[in-house]
Amino acid sequence: MAQHLKDVMWKQLLQRSARENMSLQGQIREMLVASILDGQLPAGVPIPSSREMAEQLGVARNTVVLAYQQLADEGYLVSRQRSGHFVNTDMVAARLGLRARPAQDEIQATDWAGRFRLHPSRQRSIVKPSDWQKYPHPFLYGQFDAALFPTADWRECCIKSLSVLDIRDWAPDQISRDDESLVQQIRTRVLPRRGVWASADEIVITVGAQHALYMIADLLVREGTRVGMEEPGYPDARNIFASRTSQLRPLAVDAEGLPVTQALRDLDFVYATPNHQCPSTVTMPLARREALLKMADDADFIVIEDDYESENRFDGEPIPALKSLDRSNRVIYVGSLSKTLAPGLRMGYVVGPAELITELRALRRLMLRHPPALIQRAFALFLSLGHYDALQRRLATAQRERSDLLRAALAQYMPQCTVMPASGGGSCWVSLPERFDAKELAAQARDRGVLIEPGEVFFMTEPPPQQHFRMGYSSIVPAAIEPGVKLLAELVRGFEHRR
Repeated sequence: MAQHLKDVMWKQLLQRSARENMSLQGQIREMLVASILDGQLPAGVPIPSSREMAEQLGVARNTVVLAYQQLADEGYLVSRQRSGHFVNTDMVAARLGLRARPAQDEIQATDWAGRFRLHPSRQRSIVKPSDWQKYPHPFLYGQFDAALFPTADWRECCIKSLSVLDIRDWAPDQISRDDESLVQQIRTRVLPRRGVWASADEIVITVGAQHALYMIADLLVREGTRVGMEEPGYPDARNIFASRTSQLRPLAVDAEGLPVTQALRDLDFVYATPNHQCPSTVTMPLARREALLKMADDADFIVIEDDYESENRFDGEPIPALKSLDRSNRVIYVGSLSKTLAPGLRMGYVVGPAELITELRALRRLMLRHPPALIQRAFALFLSLGHYDALQRRLATAQRERSDLLRAALAQYMPQCTVMPASGGGSCWVSLPERFDAKELAAQARDRGVLIEPGEVFFMTEPPPQQHFRMGYSSIVPAAIEPGVKLLAELVRGFEHRR
């Protein structure tokens, strides 16, 4: 058996499994675990001595010794006195044996397409390149900027969450409960800034705002339910509601967001983004918010308020959320904690009447029981230690700078475009003359290293207008903004010459 391993190229195996930000000891452990579980190291085979392995890998012997010890503690290796370490037979035996794949002509095809109730993959959705970080001018909305992420603060909260007492608190199955400390922080630190006051039984934590909208639709919307959608509006909300009812009604927005007109009177639900309308970014004024709530009372419909950018404001005093003006419990408030911190953390919440929250909590139990309790606890600490407030102040300064740079560059290099005014947020809504095709422009811009988001996906009407596009600035460094706009302007001029 020892002969079997003489030709193993350990250094190459280590390089193949190496990952950034992992210690050498961790890389060696991962290399050996992968080799054992993938079947490259058979059961009972000896592995090189710590001295031999250290020489082959070019590392300190003690690093290998510690890696071997941990793998022995975890059951991957067995240590035999004066014989060395061997691959644990029990560990390999626990793996399921691999069966040969049957020949293609032996397989009876299953008609999966005929079994689907709907095809979400066919819905029009926002698409962004997975390798967007490689582009020099990524004008994308809602993406992560590593330079603004509070790495030390978030790490501190994660480490604190891993104390013995904290682990005993969050590690058990919470079933349908949320982390009480996080709910308390949302009640006392987050919602009051939006003028919203809620008790603990009026809040439920979700895996991001998207999950919140999905549960609301699952609970309240069925075929025949009439849902009013902003036009243009958030595509994923439209797709969620469209998967449950065919009665979606487009409601054209103007320079002040969703208009309050007689078209709202025969609706069951109205979905709105009043703080920063998606995608135009305009803010609904207070008078219109009050008018919307009055009509909701008169016409007996429910408003779903998506306050996805509740904290992202850098111009003027914040306007109270619709929920803060609600006196009849007609507003379901959806918020996000992770939108500004790091979208990949996926943490949101719903505020509504206690009877609604009870049902949402029960529905969530059927879906995923509860969001990861460790992340909930880390978020609670992040809020309680003041890191969240400090981050919002830093982001407001950075976003204001980037917004000013982008708007100035668009005014200078692309005077033929119209940019919607905004008092905050992380993007600009840009419109070119009707003869332009933003989708074609985006494809050409991508070839030049510039990423923009074509606007047709935000429209429900067919065919959608083609001249609009969105430019985000949450993930682009300030120095790349003006050069990116200049490249985009060259393409626009070329488009004009062709026409």
